[in-house]
Amino acid sequence: MDEHDHSPNEEESRVEQSLLEEEAEDADEAEHEVAEHDEHDMDHGDGSHDHGDHGGMHEGHEQMFRRRFFVSTLLSIPVLLYSETLQEWLGFSVPVFPGSEWINPVFAVVVFGYGGVPFLRMAVPELRDRAPGMMTLISMAITVAFVYSLASVVLPTTSAFFWELVTLIDVMLLGHWIEMRSVRRASSALDELAKLLPDTAERITGSGDTEEVPVSDLTEDDLVLVRPGASVPADGVVEEGDSDVNESMITGESRPVSKDPGDEVIGGTINGDGSLRVRISATGEETTLAGIMRLVEEAQKSESRTQMLADRAAGWLFYVAVAAAAVTAVAWTVAVSFDATVVERVVTVLVIACPHALGLAIPLVVAINTSLAAQNGMLIRDRIAMEEARELDTIVFDKTGTLTEGEQGVVDVATVDGVDEDEALALAAAVEGDSEHMIARAIREAADERGVAARSATGFEALKGRGVRATVDGRTVHVGGPNLLSQLDSDVPPELTAFAERAGENARTVVYLVREGERGEPSGGASGGAASVAGDPVAAFALADVIREESYRVVDGLHELGIEVAMLTGDSKDVADAVAEELGIDTVFAEVLPEDKDEKVQELQNQGKFVAMVGDGVNDAPALTRADVGIAIGSGTDVAVQSADIILVQNNPMDVVRLVKLSKASYRKMQENLVWAAGYNVFAIPLAAGVLAPIGILLSPAVGALLMSLSTVIVAINAQFLRRVDLDLPSLPGVSVPGEVRPAD
Repeated sequence: MDEHDHSPNEEESRVEQSLLEEEAEDADEAEHEVAEHDEHDMDHGDGSHDHGDHGGMHEGHEQMFRRRFFVSTLLSIPVLLYSETLQEWLGFSVPVFPGSEWINPVFAVVVFGYGGVPFLRMAVPELRDRAPGMMTLISMAITVAFVYSLASVVLPTTSAFFWELVTLIDVMLLGHWIEMRSVRRASSALDELAKLLPDTAERITGSGDTEEVPVSDLTEDDLVLVRPGASVPADGVVEEGDSDVNESMITGESRPVSKDPGDEVIGGTINGDGSLRVRISATGEETTLAGIMRLVEEAQKSESRTQMLADRAAGWLFYVAVAAAAVTAVAWTVAVSFDATVVERVVTVLVIACPHALGLAIPLVVAINTSLAAQNGMLIRDRIAMEEARELDTIVFDKTGTLTEGEQGVVDVATVDGVDEDEALALAAAVEGDSEHMIARAIREAADERGVAARSATGFEALKGRGVRATVDGRTVHVGGPNLLSQLDSDVPPELTAFAERAGENARTVVYLVREGERGEPSGGASGGAASVAGDPVAAFALADVIREESYRVVDGLHELGIEVAMLTGDSKDVADAVAEELGIDTVFAEVLPEDKDEKVQELQNQGKFVAMVGDGVNDAPALTRADVGIAIGSGTDVAVQSADIILVQNNPMDVVRLVKLSKASYRKMQENLVWAAGYNVFAIPLAAGVLAPIGILLSPAVGALLMSLSTVIVAINAQFLRRVDLDLPSLPGVSVPGEVRPAD
């Protein structure tokens, strides 16, 4: 496309902006400014707006059409009161005075000029591009009605048509007001995000004092003070202090997140009761919030395929309406000769063809869909991808960090007779208290989760390649793997040997707990005479990459939706098979390099499957791009991923099921709305043409406008029902209720 070309929608947007400016400023000055603005855009091919102007423009359009609707409706009241037809129908009369016969034409002309001309101006781009659509249809209807009404003043034999004209314009303004409100609500997400950032920040100087500076002046490595209740000015890392931070507006996490030194914080989140000193790590366009805003803006600019269908349908409807009007004119002329009745039939056909219901059918659903997605932690970059998610038959998950926690955890414990698991964990956690090894962290976390009382240890020593040892309650305790047992010449009890063999079959790491003493003597200590032998292990711990609790439910949920689940991982086949068997995954790709993951996605596509890839959005970028729908899952700081179509900011794989359910429900509502909108025209146009005239059924333009308005209301109400869709996973038949973390046996 040439850079000077613009779509009809862009041109209509400019016309609406022009109308808005004319209401805010002097008419001549506004027209001059708009002309310069359009000329500049045509020269540079730049129709972009900044975030604030974008949301403000839609809000201004909404207010403009709202104002014109109320003013036009007020001006329509005299026309309705002095309409002979309505007086006859409703059985009332109004005072007649000299000149009262001009009330209808004068007020109708004013309503047409104030409320109707905007539609004529917005139809110009469609006609210029030879792409008739909704504005062309509306303009054609009100122009025909206007000309017909003026003709009645000059030709006394022609019935007056003024009240039908003003009510038609009023209904059109109401419909456009509703449409602009839906667009504004969808666009307001950008404004709300922009409001999250404070205007100023308290920067800490080299002397330790604070200075108030604009957020725009912050640079990387600046140290800022975030007081209780204040907003974090930019992304950074906590250097000092601890507090709970409300991140719900960014990540969707409803509970405040505890922040300690070394933890990352996101610009725009709200600090709790504590005071934080934060080292800035990203500013401006590099922040998480800026990334989210870019994603929201991209989502607003992307157009649903169903919306494209609705736009094309409006174009088709224009030709159908013109053709139907022509056939009506010919048929009625042949039947009754050309007179006012023929003109009235033609006008009625054109009036009821106005497609506001069709125009609202998709935007309303998209606006609600976007809102529901955001409430459930989904950022939609590409609406087409969101729409296509309903067709997925295979979803591929990256294993590490997506289906699993991405770190070692204790998944099983075995002990000898006389030693319980809590005691074994307490001893092991005490020995590992000073170690930063991932196995040590896993043991300490397991002890914390069980609420095991902390024990003190002294004389900690790391044994290179074997494990660690320390003194607990006066006895030396070792924790380590098989190399430790060889060093100590220990004999492994049969129950621990069997435990280790089972763990090995599932590709798990096993570490042992050994308490030293006189060999052959029962050991005392805290166990109270437990039957262990000096230098022999009394417990064993199996460690593995812990399967996330949510993973069991997401696989169950996808299976209930008829979707196959595959897993991609660089881990060994034994590890991958163990996880897949535990979760019930259908297809496993193991020992796959990151750069080869996209080939596995293509392999599934070559089998005729419609595939989504779920990954962290960094190592999985090629696979995310290759997939039919790319879904990035990660923490709030990962939302700026450019390779994915949809971002799940809560790092929760269960949102994949919610995504599919929302996609199916949204598409169903789009289809229902299109049926309602198209069904109205299929029903009303033949009636307006007079198909049932032989049995005395004729639609007047006013009744046609009423039916059009009714179809718009039905479409709007039906779209609202989308809010009732149940995205709660436990409601899915066969989906297990969350419980304790299940180990991958």
